[in-house]
Amino acid sequence: MPNSALVLFSGGQDSTTCLADALDRFERVETIGFAYGQRHAVELEVRPNILAALRRSFPAWSARLGEDHLIDLTALGAVSDVAIAMADNGLPNTFVPGRNLMFLTFAAALAYRRGIRTLVTGVCETDYSGYPDCRDNTMKAMQVALNLGMETRFIIETPLMFRDKAATWAMAKQLGGEALVEIIGEATHTCYLGDRAHRHDWGYGCGACPACELRAAGYARWRATLDQS
Repeated sequence: MPNSALVLFSGGQDSTTCLADALDRFERVETIGFAYGQRHAVELEVRPNILAALRRSFPAWSARLGEDHLIDLTALGAVSDVAIAMADNGLPNTFVPGRNLMFLTFAAALAYRRGIRTLVTGVCETDYSGYPDCRDNTMKAMQVALNLGMETRFIIETPLMFRDKAATWAMAKQLGGEALVEIIGEATHTCYLGDRAHRHDWGYGCGACPACELRAAGYARWRATLDQS
């Protein structure tokens, strides 16, 4: 499938925006998610709802949206955290070392078998918590390693790498209008605590964890830009 892509789809804002971007550009798009005992496992619960909403609201994208794959990586939970705090190195202790490297390795293995050569991930080094496995240099090195190790020609696309959260909201609006913005606000999940009880303008969440703060601040900056235009 030369014009196809496999999107690493967690159920959060960033991966949903990347999925919409892939559906806008590729003829065939499949998705992959990972269950690894994450604290915010509610992401796994909302994934099917997001896919269903995209199919309902965007018929053209629905025709391109293929199989969804959920991979069990519960062994990764053995090195996951139990509380949200800042570690001595400045990283939230929600950081699981090498998580994105493992995700990309499994995604590449699946893509290899399915004849897909483009992997899309929503990592970003502009508006993030400092995770080293989200950096552009890491992604470039990972692409080289995968191609050498599997002797193929994978391309790792990172549409959000140099976009902050405000620009990510703007990208969603450009791709799918208010319909996509509404899906992201209502259906996606980012909160580290898995809070689906509190609904804000930007979506559900506790409003206080690092993920909620980034998402809320980005939404406010984006809306302020719209009000000024």
